[in-house]
Amino acid sequence: MTNEPQTTDSVSDLQDRMLTEMEKVIDPELGVDLVSLGLIYGLSMTDGVVTVTMTLTTMGCPISDVLANLIQAALENNVAEVKEVKIDLVWEPAWTPAKMSRYARMVTGYHI
Repeated sequence: MTNEPQTTDSVSDLQDRMLTEMEKVIDPELGVDLVSLGLIYGLSMTDGVVTVTMTLTTMGCPISDVLANLIQAALENNVAEVKEVKIDLVWEPAWTPAKMSRYARMVTGYHI
């Protein structure tokens, strides 16, 4: 994740802390956090720059910039190791409601 030697535990801890902060980012349309919605596909970090690989529920999502700004603020303001956030918006694999956590399905009333 960085150029400094890190143990697997420290990398795992950092990723857990970043995910915890992103769990506080709520999709304003659905009222559920981005992690529980299954929109976050991956995190990587090099020299304090975090790349968040994510998708959206639809390609024409009108709040994509809002979500990106919320993720950036959550990570840069609350995780000391994060100096910059880049969003890698991907469409493969495509998001489906099956990617939602049980919690997200319950909150949204979606049943698989």
